[in-house]
Amino acid sequence: MLDARNRVLYVGKARDLQARVSAYTRPKGHSKRIERMIRETASMMFLTTRTETEALLLEQNLIKQLKPRYNVLLRDDKSFPNILITKDHTFPQIRKHRGARRDRGSYYGPFASAGAVNRTLNHLQKIFLLRNCPDSTFESRTRPCLLHQIKRCSAPCVDRISKADYSALVHDAERFLQGKTTDIQAQLAEEMRKASESLEFERAASIRDRIHALTQVQGAQGINPRHVPEADVIAIHMEGGEACVQVFFIRAHQNWGNRDYFPRLGGAESPAEALQAFIGQFYANKPPPRQLILSDRIEDTILMEEALSGKAGRRVTITVPRRGEKLELVTGALRNARESLARRMADTATQTRLLKGIADAFGLESPPVRIEVYDNSHIQGSNAVGGMIVSGPEGFVRSQYRRFKIKDPALSSGDDFGMMREVLGRRFRRLLKDDPDRGDAAWPDLLLIDGGSGQVSAAHGIMSELGVSDIPVVGVAKGVNRNAGREEFHRVGERPMALGHNDPVLYFIQRLRDEAHRFAIGAHRQTRARGIGTTSLDEIPGVGAARKRALLQHFGSAKAVSRADLADLRAVDGISGNLAETIYAFFR
Repeated sequence: MLDARNRVLYVGKARDLQARVSAYTRPKGHSKRIERMIRETASMMFLTTRTETEALLLEQNLIKQLKPRYNVLLRDDKSFPNILITKDHTFPQIRKHRGARRDRGSYYGPFASAGAVNRTLNHLQKIFLLRNCPDSTFESRTRPCLLHQIKRCSAPCVDRISKADYSALVHDAERFLQGKTTDIQAQLAEEMRKASESLEFERAASIRDRIHALTQVQGAQGINPRHVPEADVIAIHMEGGEACVQVFFIRAHQNWGNRDYFPRLGGAESPAEALQAFIGQFYANKPPPRQLILSDRIEDTILMEEALSGKAGRRVTITVPRRGEKLELVTGALRNARESLARRMADTATQTRLLKGIADAFGLESPPVRIEVYDNSHIQGSNAVGGMIVSGPEGFVRSQYRRFKIKDPALSSGDDFGMMREVLGRRFRRLLKDDPDRGDAAWPDLLLIDGGSGQVSAAHGIMSELGVSDIPVVGVAKGVNRNAGREEFHRVGERPMALGHNDPVLYFIQRLRDEAHRFAIGAHRQTRARGIGTTSLDEIPGVGAARKRALLQHFGSAKAVSRADLADLRAVDGISGNLAETIYAFFR
């Protein structure tokens, strides 16, 4: 369904298209959400698929791509980390992996967070002594590293362990990640007994420490299910027009963490409808487990099983338990979902009060829905970067953050006013180009600038040039002695003002300013780090990494290369006569 400007309002599938569309033509019986959607709909597009399963997959792909206003949307869908044991080296490496599974090896996951992976890797290093160094470091070692000294690595890089023994450790680690910890513990106990009988007390003590580490892991995993080897436990709690979906990852009889999600609802969805939409989008870019354990039955269980099974290349089942261990897992996930949603709603209420306080403090007509905060970062004008952060009723919107590399060569060193003009000019020219009618939510209601009257005047000037004069601009300047808590606020045509020392709105603005400062400094440091290894030689056609290295080794610096005469350039290994002339001409 499309509005008058051809923006997608809603994407849905139907086995009987005529009946589905006809239902929307009834004058009564619709929820407020559906009434609003029908009122905004100006045209419709239809896509026909061969099977209903294909229609389900296409529906979820289009929702993720187009983000229609009246669909349930999964807003935070980052990839999950895994543990990778590589298989392209004589002595495999164990490490954290995130993203596409392109490297050859065995993957175990997903884990709910990087912290969960790091804790598991820490235990694995203590128990199985596998290396985690990259291949380049492995090949260059001449003596054991610190990890070997603290008994976290068996030091295969300097032949402190044979290939067969290391392969046995890798095999045990894989069995551990598959949930076969009991067998490993019995095997280690037997090895410790034999070492003691052979009077190899140091080796026996080392094995004892590994058994102790394994016991600690098993003790910490007391909540692990005994009869569920692999599943995702998904529970939804809805309240006050909002929803929280809690996902627990069960792999190899182990609980590998949980993550909560807060999908955006269209307005009047049932738990079954919201859960089905979540599942379809959640597994669009990640492999599903063998089983999904749900808190509520979804509308098209068989259809969703077919879609997920086709994606995984094996059978995937969906169940809503009524008793036993699976019900206990769902109950725990549901409790977490309820508590997470309560915390979020409390945070949202606080945020709403703060936004209203900002409106009152600066005389805005209504609380701002989107606040953009700008800051610049540079060192005497070098590697200058502008940063923009976004905040709204739900807190920081990190997916909307933007960085601007300052491009204008005419700006003098450290011209903060000029940098602010460039950043805001680029930002609002893009907005005017993409959405001249201001129908998009990307338009801000308030701009906060890190600076005083000069920065505010620069911002107001460029926005007036672009014809955008109705967005309030407030400068946040450090007060007396640049003390936090004594900030002054500058606006065009008005005297500077201050807020009370203990005013919650002041603390809120400080957090916004500090977040913009943090983001801008981080962007500046990244730009500076990338530029450390660059020289003017990088701009010369035909000079790649090897020839650049040869020139620097021969002359000592890029400046010396720029001063060299033609004969000296020709004397460098790998530099032909023609390339020497190109380099000579480039610097002249």
